[in-house]
Amino acid sequence: MPVLEIITIGTELLLGEINDTNSTYIARTLRDHGIDIYRITTIGDNPGRIAATIQEALGRADIIITTGGLGPTIDDPTRLAVAQATYRDLVFVDELWEQILERFKVYGRVPTENNRRQAFIPEGAIPIPNPVGTAPCFIVEQDASYVISLPGVPQEMKHLLHLDVIPFLKKKFNLQSHIIKATVLHAASLVESVIDELIADLEEKENPTVGLLAHPGQVDIRVTAKASSEDEANRMIQPILEDLHRRLGDHIYGHDEVTLENVILRLLEESNSTVGVVHYGLDSSFGSAFLNPQLQPVFLMQLTEPPQDIEKLAAETSKFRQDNNATFGFGLALITDDHPVLHIVFHDGTQTRSQTSHYGGPIGNGMRWAKNISLDYLRRNLMQLTGKKRQENHD
Repeated sequence: MPVLEIITIGTELLLGEINDTNSTYIARTLRDHGIDIYRITTIGDNPGRIAATIQEALGRADIIITTGGLGPTIDDPTRLAVAQATYRDLVFVDELWEQILERFKVYGRVPTENNRRQAFIPEGAIPIPNPVGTAPCFIVEQDASYVISLPGVPQEMKHLLHLDVIPFLKKKFNLQSHIIKATVLHAASLVESVIDELIADLEEKENPTVGLLAHPGQVDIRVTAKASSEDEANRMIQPILEDLHRRLGDHIYGHDEVTLENVILRLLEESNSTVGVVHYGLDSSFGSAFLNPQLQPVFLMQLTEPPQDIEKLAAETSKFRQDNNATFGFGLALITDDHPVLHIVFHDGTQTRSQTSHYGGPIGNGMRWAKNISLDYLRRNLMQLTGKKRQENHD
């Protein structure tokens, strides 16, 4: 498979004045054609640094796509940089200048002298007319690799990518359309480093690939396959998913769009159970995913004052459970005086279980951490107790 590097050009990108959406679009589009993307680089409007970056990329990649820097002003350096990187002169192309003049006629404008710069391209380059803008583009072949320079304006870039670039690459590299399918498993109660040790050999696979993404209180495991069809991708992914379930067991609570709230609601509904939830320290939106006017398996109460200790939280939780005649009681309190501390209690009607956890990550992630840790604690207790309840009903 050919290897692609993307170079986005513009000082405004480096300064954060605008967001780079071009590289994301190009990567997502070309990956589906069987092209591997190894690097994305952003360079300011400096022809020397751009040329050096292109030369480095030519030593690694089959395709280099640049975006931006094709305008008429002095700080649009891409043409010069590509010429320097490929040891060519810039040459004026009459046909491109005629196309630029025609575009200005459509706009009802007259080009200025500096617009002539846009008709210069590296010697021997394949010109790409731009029917939706004034900046012509080009392709330079260098040592069996190709440098493709596209506009920085997203709509122009997208149009030329599909109209000219993809057909060119399909012909040169005999590309076949591919699909990239990803499934994400969600795991809780294990940190990223532990999961990495348990599945390290799977992370070394090339297709499907397995990767980890840590969130506060949760780790996502992404399994991605590149195949010629969705059915083939699913067949490739399924054995990896089964292996991950065997290794990580009930630490995996769901996949893709499934949330902890989804799992908890399902457990309650399947066992015809309810739970009274008392919480403190989380924002008012906590528990909103539980609100189902038809089922109402969850009762919520937000404390206005922090409980003095975990025993006080347990007492509040037990009372709230009794007041609402709920099957279970669940309480959580996030105390953030110095270092965030999370108290959790679970009451099954006869006994109370509790857990205290300490958070050492960025303070801004503390609330999300507390939510994931506490909801997974609730999930695990419900799995144990609702399973027993279903078995008793069956017996």
